[in-house]
Amino acid sequence: MTASVAQPSVLLPGEVAMPLLGFGTWQATGGQGYDAVRQALDAGYRHLDTATMYGNEEEVGRAVRDSGIAREDIFITTKLPPERAGRERATIDASLAALGVEYVDLWLIHWPPREEAGVATWREFLAIRELGLARAVGVSNYSVPQLDALIEATGEAPAVNQVPWSPSLHDAERLAENRRRGVAVEGYSPFKNTKLRHPVLVRVADAHGVSAAQVVLRWHLQHEIVVIPKSVTPERISTNFDIFDFALSPEEMTEIDALGR
Repeated sequence: MTASVAQPSVLLPGEVAMPLLGFGTWQATGGQGYDAVRQALDAGYRHLDTATMYGNEEEVGRAVRDSGIAREDIFITTKLPPERAGRERATIDASLAALGVEYVDLWLIHWPPREEAGVATWREFLAIRELGLARAVGVSNYSVPQLDALIEATGEAPAVNQVPWSPSLHDAERLAENRRRGVAVEGYSPFKNTKLRHPVLVRVADAHGVSAAQVVLRWHLQHEIVVIPKSVTPERISTNFDIFDFALSPEEMTEIDALGR
C-alpha cells in the first residue's frame, strides 16, 4: 500500500476533510515517537493525532517537516488538557510552536474541564478557530448531554467527539445521537477492548485473507467512524494502513456490530 491510495474522509464544518484513518501517537515519545510518525507517513497515513499531554508535539512536527510532504496534505490534531481551561490561547500557541506549524487542522478539548461541559472554554475554542489557528474544533470524551450544553450555549456543535470505540463498545444509539447534532465520531483505542481472537473476527479475517486487527479498522471505516490506531512497530504501522483493498459485507458488518451487545 502506498501514499497514493485514495483515502476516505469525513467532511467537517468549513469544508475540512478529515481522513477516516489516522495515526495515534499516545505514548510515542522521543526518538521512538519521531521514527513511528516518519514510518506512518511513509506508509501513507495523512492524519496524525497528538495532544499537549502526550509530550511529543515537537517530535510529531519534526517528523512532518522531515517527511518532505506538504503541510496542507497532512491533517494534524492536538488537544487541550482540561487543567489548562482558562489558558486556551497560550496553550494553542505553545502547541503550534512545538509542532512548528501555523495552524492545526483540529483542536480538541481533551476531557471536560472539571467534569463539566466547559462552555467558557468552548467559546475560546470557537474564537481560536475564527483566528485561523485551528481549522476545526471539537471535543474528546464528551457525553451527549455535555455536547448539548455547548450547543445550547453557543449555537455551535463540536465538529468531532473523540471517544473510545471498538466492536465491543459499539453503541449505535450513541453514534446516531452524535450525528444528529452534526458531530463526527472519532474512535480511539480500537484494539484495547477488542478480543482479536473472537471467533467472529477470526472467521471474517480468514475470509478476506487479512488480520482481525485489519477487520476492526475496516469496520470503523465502513461505519464512517474516524479511527486512530497507534503502534511503534514498523510492520504493524504498515499493516494497520493496509485496509483499503477489501470490504466487509453487510452481513459481516452486522455480525461485528453485535459484539457490542
